[in-house]
Amino acid sequence: MSYNYTLKYRTFDELLADASNDFKKYQLEDLIDASDLIKVARRVTYDLGLRVYKTKERVLEVHKGRVRLPNDFYVLNFSMACGSYEARQYLPQGTHIEERVVGSISPEYQPAPPEPIDFCETPPTPITPVDPCCDPCLQCGNATVNCEPCNTCCANPNSCTLNCKGDAIQLVQVLKSETRQYNLLSPIRMKENVESIDCDCPNLYWESELTAYIKDGWLYTSFQTGDVYINYQGHLEDDEGNLLVPDHDVINEYYEYALKQRIIENLIMNDEEVNPNKLQLIEQRYRGARNYALTIVNTPNYSELRRLYKANRNAQLSKYYDMFSSYSRTGSIRRY
Repeated sequence: MSYNYTLKYRTFDELLADASNDFKKYQLEDLIDASDLIKVARRVTYDLGLRVYKTKERVLEVHKGRVRLPNDFYVLNFSMACGSYEARQYLPQGTHIEERVVGSISPEYQPAPPEPIDFCETPPTPITPVDPCCDPCLQCGNATVNCEPCNTCCANPNSCTLNCKGDAIQLVQVLKSETRQYNLLSPIRMKENVESIDCDCPNLYWESELTAYIKDGWLYTSFQTGDVYINYQGHLEDDEGNLLVPDHDVINEYYEYALKQRIIENLIMNDEEVNPNKLQLIEQRYRGARNYALTIVNTPNYSELRRLYKANRNAQLSKYYDMFSSYSRTGSIRRY
């Protein structure tokens, strides 16, 4: 379904002010209750259909296979799983080698002869042996408590040399490279849910290993963590939670006469004196305004007409011209 992205909106208070201007007498007597008319505006919006709802988008972060949908979520248009990866690429270049000092080697001395042991003294406390996994290489110095890694020369001793000062110098080849980060979108196959998914949602037909479904205002996914992009039709509310209605010259009359109809009905139910001609006039104008508003909303736009024309041409092609294509593949009929 194609939605109207150029439609403007106004608040319910502005709509009520325009509708109440025709009932100045009742307005001065404070006989118009705004709380009774909010549900009327919501009903008219629902009657006009999804075309008048605002198209919104959001990126949700999934934890433990689920995420809470936005508060203004109404119907899902489509959704995608967001991902990223990095690729490191080496640039064309020559050979560049540098000498780096990676450590120093302590001189080795011959151990002194053992001292005589006096058996009358208290035996010395044994030293706890070092964990083999933390024991550095013999060329890397003494063992450390923090399990520091061995010198780089231990892994490749042929790349290192010693100078007269006892410094270990390693020959390192420097390669210039660049790291690029790519973002990708993966399709999600949604389990059908008529109430919260648009009938034209492509996620209902995509074949993908990633699946999801909507239940009780939550989005449940087959993967535990990640980001999900959703495009949806949101309720007509602004950032402060105020009710919004479409602002169109023809659609406005439908909303206004719907409110006027309920105002007159409330006055009659409260035993207020109302001219019956007013009720008859409003009922007549209400039906005409509703028909005009539905005509404006349901009129297909250019993209819909173009898609309909293309579908019709493809149907005619399959029916009258391409009907023998299956026989031509087998060699029964050849085209010249």
